[in-house]
Amino acid sequence: MSAEPGGPPLEEFLADPASCTLDMASAVSRCAKALGLRHAVVYLADIQQRHLVPLTDVTESLLIDETLAGWCYRTQSLRVEESERDGMTAWFPLIDGAERLGVLAVHTRTLSAESLRQGRAMAALLAMMTSSKRAYKETFVRRTRTRAMHLPAEMLRAFLPPRTIGNPHVVSTAVLEPAYDLGGDAFDHALTTDTLHAVVLDAMGHNLLSGLTSAVALAACRNARRVDADLLSLVDGVDEALSQWLPDQFCTGILARLDFCSGVLKWVNCGHPAPLLIRDQRLIVDALSREADPPMGLRSLLNARERQVHESRLQPGDRVLLYTDGVTEARTADGRLLGLERFADYVIRASATGEIAPETLRRLIHSLLDSPDSRLRDDATILMFEWQPNGQLPGSRLVG
Repeated sequence: MSAEPGGPPLEEFLADPASCTLDMASAVSRCAKALGLRHAVVYLADIQQRHLVPLTDVTESLLIDETLAGWCYRTQSLRVEESERDGMTAWFPLIDGAERLGVLAVHTRTLSAESLRQGRAMAALLAMMTSSKRAYKETFVRRTRTRAMHLPAEMLRAFLPPRTIGNPHVVSTAVLEPAYDLGGDAFDHALTTDTLHAVVLDAMGHNLLSGLTSAVALAACRNARRVDADLLSLVDGVDEALSQWLPDQFCTGILARLDFCSGVLKWVNCGHPAPLLIRDQRLIVDALSREADPPMGLRSLLNARERQVHESRLQPGDRVLLYTDGVTEARTADGRLLGLERFADYVIRASATGEIAPETLRRLIHSLLDSPDSRLRDDATILMFEWQPNGQLPGSRLVG
C-alpha cells in the first residue's frame, strides 16, 4: 500500500462517494488506513474551549490547559509523546482556515518524516470534513457541550459564525460568555476580497426577546452586506428591521469595516463602548473614541440627522478590540472591576509573548470565569482583529 500523502489509496478514499456518508469515526479509520497509519482519533474542542472531546466512546476527554494535546491546540503546533500503545503519539492541530477545531492523535510505532507528512495530510483533510459535517451532525454538537443550553443561547448560537476567521493579512477572533446562558450579546465577522466586516451587538435585556433582537440585527446586517451596502445603509437596515418587527426592542453595537489592503478602518457606533486600539504593545487611549449615535431600533433619537461613519488608518500590527460592557464590568479574582486599562493590559502582555490571538481571548475570558470571587454581571463578548499587511500573521498558521 502506498503511504504517500497523495498516493493511490488516499485518492481512492477521496473519490469513493461512500466516504462522504461515513460517520466521522469510520472516516478517520479509513483515512488512516489509506495513509498507512496505525491508529488515529479526532478530538474536538468543547464550546468553552476547556476540553478536547474524542469522537469515539473508548477514549476520555482531555483538558486543554493541562495536557500535551491541549498544548497542541493552544499553540497550533505539532507535539509528540510516547504512547501507551507501544509506540509514539503525534498530536496535530485541526485547523480550518484560521479556526481551531481540535486536534488529531496519530498513534504509530515509529515517527519519521514520512509519517509526519501523512499525519499533516490527514489533519488537513479531517479539518475540512469536520467543518462540513458539524453544521448538521448532532453528534458533534452533543459531544462538544458539557451541559444543557438555555433556549435564548441556542437561538443565538445558530446565527454565530466561526470563532476565528482570517487570511495572510488579517485575523479576527471572538469569544462570548456565558456560553450556555446568553441573553442578547452577539458577534459577526466575514471576509470579502479586500474587506474584513466585524460586528458586535448588545441587545436590551437578558431573555429570549433579547436574543431575538440580536438575531434579527445580525440577519439585517448580513442581508445588507451581501448586496454590497455601505455602512450607513447597513445600519439603516437594522433600524428598519427592528422598527418593523420588534418595535419595543433596541440594541447597541459597533459595525466596522477594515480595508486590509490600505488599513483604512471605518465604523459606526450605535450607543456602544468605543473600540480600543493597541499599537506597539500599548493602549492608544481614546484613539477610536467618537461621539456615539443612538442604539439601533431608536432611530427617532437621531433628530433628523444621519448616523456618523468614523474613519481611522491603522498601522501594521495594530490590534482592535470590540467588546460589550459585560467585559469591563466583570469582577476579577481580587473583587475589582476589570475595567478598560486592565482589559487592554492583559491583551498587551499576551501579545508580547507571541501568543496567537484566539488563545489570548480564550485565556482572558476563562480568567473572568474561573476564580470563585470573579463573576460576570452581564453577557461578555470580545472580538479582536489584527492587521498585518506584509504577509502571514505571526502565530496565525492559516490553513486552506
